[in-house]
Amino acid sequence: MSTMTIRRALGALLLLSAPLAAQDTTRGVRIGLTYDPGSKPGVVVLPGRGAGADSIRIILQRDLDFGDRVTAIVLDPDALGEASRAASPNWAVLAKLGAAAAVQVTPTASGLHLAVYDVAKQTTALIRDYPAPQMSDMRNWRAAVHGLSDDLEQSLIGTRGIAHTRVAFERGGRLWVMDSDGEQATPVTESGSLQSTAWSPSGTLIAYNSITPPARIMLLDLTTGRSRTLVSGGGVFISPTFTPDGASVVYSHGIEDGTDLYIADVSGGGGRRLSVGRGSDNLQPTFSPDGRRIAFMSARAGHPEIYTMDADGTNVDMLTTLEVSSSAYRSSPDWSPDGRSVAFQSRIAGTYQLMTINLRDRGMKQITSDGQNTDPSWAPDGRHIVFVSNRSGARVLWVLDAETGRTRQLTRGDNARNPAWSPRLP
Repeated sequence: MSTMTIRRALGALLLLSAPLAAQDTTRGVRIGLTYDPGSKPGVVVLPGRGAGADSIRIILQRDLDFGDRVTAIVLDPDALGEASRAASPNWAVLAKLGAAAAVQVTPTASGLHLAVYDVAKQTTALIRDYPAPQMSDMRNWRAAVHGLSDDLEQSLIGTRGIAHTRVAFERGGRLWVMDSDGEQATPVTESGSLQSTAWSPSGTLIAYNSITPPARIMLLDLTTGRSRTLVSGGGVFISPTFTPDGASVVYSHGIEDGTDLYIADVSGGGGRRLSVGRGSDNLQPTFSPDGRRIAFMSARAGHPEIYTMDADGTNVDMLTTLEVSSSAYRSSPDWSPDGRSVAFQSRIAGTYQLMTINLRDRGMKQITSDGQNTDPSWAPDGRHIVFVSNRSGARVLWVLDAETGRTRQLTRGDNARNPAWSPRLP
């Protein structure tokens, strides 16, 4: 793929984060549906009319299902007959299906028209219009539908969805970006030797490291499609992450014995050392949401464990419980967006599995067991995790609902590594 083609693809990807503003004053207002708060309310996505209506229904239904907070009731598009396309839904059939709400999206000349129906009250609960491009602009059209999905989920249950987010990952030495449902996967760098990736808080920059000499930390600007070197030189430069304010990048650097964490301003000017590992490897930094602490992997105890320290490198503390086994290996930490836990990978009986550690009481919980599972990255809802697993044979990306244990495969085909889930996009 040529550089020009990559830049065009990046330009299209950036447009995914264009504001999705509703054309009324009820945006973000929760609908008072009647359902058991302890259960997942059933939602039926009704067929609509017009070009793209069936595709909208399928995407919306899948987004709600993947969010794991409502039960997306799947039915044959013709199951409700013409009554589903009329001004008033078939309330009796919807109630029999166990639906708390019914949703219908109709394409218009300027965008998408949303109607939400309260089944128990047999009333229209919400009418809203969204701007959206034509289907010929498929990438941005799908982004508009995803944004509607997230807004709908917030209106239904009070929690914004994660459909309008993206996942970056490495495949074949290139950086790829795709929608959170696994669609629209696009390479955004030329072929090369690439490893870990991280999103900026704004979702407009991606930091990654290249091990092609000279080793360096790179910043990819999604607005222009251009990459630039942040820091480089002898030795290794790996595992970058942005500070929560997006102004700096923390990364690992070493020349001979061991690696330490450094911080560099996004504007450039070189790095400043944070950790003192005394010849041990210290890498894979991840910030607490408030930016005050950094979790990272360190081998200073003789094998990798997860540690935390203040953002200035002081007050280092081992987070995980020290294991004396020669096979002990804990690494790849990622701090949850709600600040309550850290996900990481741990070698258990010779196989890597995902774990979480609660920051309140330091209780650890194993959250995977099928196959080998590595490289966790939290979604911005603090509930879902994208990770690498070989449970299907090849090493591909999967998504885990950390609350229920439900998993879904995200990529197929060639091996994928080092996933990073984007922040919420506007």
